[in-house]
Amino acid sequence: MLALSAEGILPKVDYAIFADTGWEPLSVYRHLDRLEREIAEPAGVPVLRVSSGNIRKDALDPEHRFASMPLYILNKDGKPGMTRRQCTGEYKIKPIKRKIREILGYPYPARIPKGVFVEQWIGISTDEWHRAKDADVQYMRNRHPLIVEMDWSRSDCVDYLTSLGLADTPKSSCLGCPFHGNAQWRHIRDTSPAEWADVVEFDAAIRQGNARANASGSRLLGEAFLHRSRVPLSQAPIDHVTAAERAALRISADEADVLEDGVEDGCSPWACRGDADALAQDDFGLAT
Repeated sequence: MLALSAEGILPKVDYAIFADTGWEPLSVYRHLDRLEREIAEPAGVPVLRVSSGNIRKDALDPEHRFASMPLYILNKDGKPGMTRRQCTGEYKIKPIKRKIREILGYPYPARIPKGVFVEQWIGISTDEWHRAKDADVQYMRNRHPLIVEMDWSRSDCVDYLTSLGLADTPKSSCLGCPFHGNAQWRHIRDTSPAEWADVVEFDAAIRQGNARANASGSRLLGEAFLHRSRVPLSQAPIDHVTAAERAALRISADEADVLEDGVEDGCSPWACRGDADALAQDDFGLAT
């Protein structure tokens, strides 16, 4: 959407907003730097990086208010479970709303007058039109230009990015997001040993959860894991190719490499993969 706006195919946006959880893959930060340098700055579009803190650090800090990640749980009785997902709201939606309030001139807790709002573009393609949602506050109105104006599928988006030399666009999501599929876990392990060591260490560190691990602020009674198999990540069966992954790889041979790199496991403020068993879109917000 940023490139389409910069090229004049879509209207000029006033800002692009990136919600940084503090634990993105290095490739995402490098790509964001490139987008800012090569596309946003020449077009005069400020890229605003907003944050509520570092989710990795906060998750391990017993003194920090715990906004839970959707960890896989093995209860004491052997039954599986999962912690509530609060991370998207805390580390993506909350800082974006805070910045938008500042842009409008009504920082929290000021009341925003009726009729004052921003139009926010969300990058959902026609493949996932059913995930297009309205904002939950009156001062933000969501728009989905890839669906309405462009009528573009994900394949159309990939083709366009490729034409701009951006075929290697990485997907934005926390390095240790429990919603990663096996493909993305393999990609981290096989391409970035340092980042793999980081997520394996984190997985071991959260085994008993945060000191305030649940909604009532009590310690977790079972054990927490990043992988859905509920075994330590270093031992998890990530080399297994799931039925969902095989289906995704059949979409087209041209997209196979991109999908293998874990595109299906992205995270977005208004289309988090945890909201449905479907593909997530990018988490750049564009405001007009």
